[in-house]
Amino acid sequence: MTRGEIWNSAAVAGLVLGAVSSAYMFITQYLSGLGTSIWISGFSLVLWGVKLLLCVWLMMHFMKSFAARYENADNAAVFRFGMITALCSALIFSAVTLANVLIINPDLIHEQIDAALKIYGSSLDSNSLNALDEVESIMPQVMFFSNLVYCYLFGTVLSAVLSRNIPPRNPFDIADGRDGDSGNAE
Repeated sequence: MTRGEIWNSAAVAGLVLGAVSSAYMFITQYLSGLGTSIWISGFSLVLWGVKLLLCVWLMMHFMKSFAARYENADNAAVFRFGMITALCSALIFSAVTLANVLIINPDLIHEQIDAALKIYGSSLDSNSLNALDEVESIMPQVMFFSNLVYCYLFGTVLSAVLSRNIPPRNPFDIADGRDGDSGNAE
């Protein structure tokens, strides 16, 4: 198991996880364009739950596959694989999000700020309105880095939780090299 093999396997797993999250983003963006109703909101909530469970299951699947492929992979190696997978997935999802707000749907941020101004605009002073204009210009970068950090941290915590039992631990293994007795000579 070389560093390159770990990165290659993690990149493929990260690509799949990033694609799932990106597909969810585009589906919910399409649904929000249909309007607002209780059915669309309920469906979006169910869809979010499905995406979350699918991502957790996929991460577990990829980690188990990695451990099965490399017999010498211990829990620490599987955790490292999960962290690299989380990083790759976070990069892919963040890049797709950035492409979405800069190229695919460049008016998205402006539309969201306008919607917020319709709701809260009367309670904002001129300084707050000017600050919103400044925030709008840096929002793509903020979205990229906040998604990158959030997804990486979520994936790292998930990897830490899942890797504790991947590969399964044998409680009867003697980790300290003794032959099973309590150290007493008979």
